[in-house]
Amino acid sequence: MLSHKQGNLKVRVPIAQWLFWGAAFVLTATISATVGATVALMTPLSPLISNHHQGQKPKGDLGSYGFGYRLSRPVNILVLGIDRVLDVPDNSPKIFTGNSDTMLLLRLDPSEHSVKMLSIPRDTRVEIPGFGLNKINQANVDGGAILAAKTVSNTLNGVQVDRYVRVTTTAFRELVDLVGGVEVFVPERMSYVDNTQNLKIDLDQGWQTLNGDQAEQFARFRHDNYGDIGRVQRQQTLIKALRQRLQSPAVLPRVPQLLTSMGKYVDSNLSLEEMLALANFGLSLQPDEFKMVLLPGRFSTTREYKASFWIMDSVEKDQIMKEYFDRESKTPSSDTLPSPNQLRIAIQNASGQPQLGKRVAKSLKQKGYTSVYTIEDWPDLQHQTQIIVEKGDIKAASAIKQVLGLGKVEATSTGDIQSDLTIRVGQDWQD
Repeated sequence: MLSHKQGNLKVRVPIAQWLFWGAAFVLTATISATVGATVALMTPLSPLISNHHQGQKPKGDLGSYGFGYRLSRPVNILVLGIDRVLDVPDNSPKIFTGNSDTMLLLRLDPSEHSVKMLSIPRDTRVEIPGFGLNKINQANVDGGAILAAKTVSNTLNGVQVDRYVRVTTTAFRELVDLVGGVEVFVPERMSYVDNTQNLKIDLDQGWQTLNGDQAEQFARFRHDNYGDIGRVQRQQTLIKALRQRLQSPAVLPRVPQLLTSMGKYVDSNLSLEEMLALANFGLSLQPDEFKMVLLPGRFSTTREYKASFWIMDSVEKDQIMKEYFDRESKTPSSDTLPSPNQLRIAIQNASGQPQLGKRVAKSLKQKGYTSVYTIEDWPDLQHQTQIIVEKGDIKAASAIKQVLGLGKVEATSTGDIQSDLTIRVGQDWQD
């Protein structure tokens, strides 16, 4: 049962412990949302965690620094990035009452030693209990984190939401500034004014180190063919860049300031012990053990609805919930997923060699893949070919890698949204 707890986190511990805790906890994938979350200090041990103070601690375990808490089972955490509520002071609890611009469901699994993240588009059309059909980002406005969690659970095959974290956009901007910016590739010129959020977007194309304000511009830009889904893809790009930045030794000395600064912008029902367990779990997490996927679906048409919605694909949603969250549908669809050779595979040339994308597409068709197509070249040269897992099918991506004999499987939904897999062809390709 979810409960709402507020208060300031004030704990006196040695700086070294703060550094290890802060860095590891952020790396668990809750990123800006979890650092410095407002929690109740004195709580009983949760059934989500166990306390290990006896025996030899494995290398890298936070127990060697005085923290003996560990996850005892898989944990699902709902992370809500809340839109700026205009004309509300930063110290007001009303800052958490806006629409959820970002919605992530995280599964931290100690048995698999993995973090899996599902990005839920803010425009997803759902039934909000007690309020009717609407965009899912309205659930937080109607009933706060509790209703948002219930809506997510009802929508996603009854998946259990163990804890929630809400974070404002101000926290994200400050976090990026505190870590010295994040390096990302801006794929196109971005320029316009978002009057609803009092935000001017002005970014040039190319590799850049973005400060907090620019990172928010990058995340919120939506004047492209993908609209809200493009924003989700850029959020995934930023999360990846932020995780890489947080692994830098140069960032560690800033963690105490980061923890102090973030608290007022974050609301959560995680206990202190639970956060320590998450920190312990995240310390030894490797990059390839962190997987991101977008809730599959399509844009609605003007003939269907006046408003623009993201309409879930129930078959592909069920597949993701089974593979990522161990949750079967109670009412399985009669439709079936495509066979491996029928997967929609988008080929995007990023090698700098003209026509190479078409040659790769032809090669795959000759190998029996029947639904292969090319898309516009990627503007940034890639040294290594990427196999982007658009809809969470890691096994299919690994099989394609074996067929190609090269490439890196990228467990994100940052390719062509119409595809099952996007192959971004790099300079390592040999004809």
